[in-house]
Amino acid sequence: MEVPYESTGRRRQKGRTRAALVEAAHELLARGGAPTVEEAASAAGISRTTAYRYFPNQRALLLAAYPEIEDGAGLLPADAPADPAARLELVMREFLRFTVRWEPQLRAQLRLSLEPGAEQPALRGGRAIRWIEEALAPLAETHPRVDVHGLAVAIRSATGIESLVWLTDIGGLDRDRATEVLAASARAILRAALDPR
Repeated sequence: MEVPYESTGRRRQKGRTRAALVEAAHELLARGGAPTVEEAASAAGISRTTAYRYFPNQRALLLAAYPEIEDGAGLLPADAPADPAARLELVMREFLRFTVRWEPQLRAQLRLSLEPGAEQPALRGGRAIRWIEEALAPLAETHPRVDVHGLAVAIRSATGIESLVWLTDIGGLDRDRATEVLAASARAILRAALDPR
């Protein structure tokens, strides 16, 4: 069985090298490009040969550039209110801030997710759905007929990077107005789900 390059000898140095390549990819993505391994290596001051030991192709590099959030971390503060609408408002504010902050990286992940037959990137991990479910959790007590997971999926479908791309690139909205529309969509979907009719 072959041992991955990064798992052998000088692990700290290799960790720093990998981090430098990922950081270079972040910076290049933020400038509007889709960096190749060679471009990230050049920006990081690392040889191409070394860079390819970490990332055999552009896809691997872009997958590694996905923004990290501590696994299991939520977006609600410790003193979050009990009201689902207020909780959703807090989560959406942080989620949309995250989406705009990491937009170039998320766009790259979205492009990768559209490639047929390839390993799916972290974009499909569903963490935003978990964040929204956490916001909506009190509905299990107050509105037991509501499918909280289904509602979270519906809200996510109208508020993520895909919707932001459409609103800005197709709809022509600036980022501030687009995030207002996304937050309003989340509120409207929640109101519709709670409508007794």
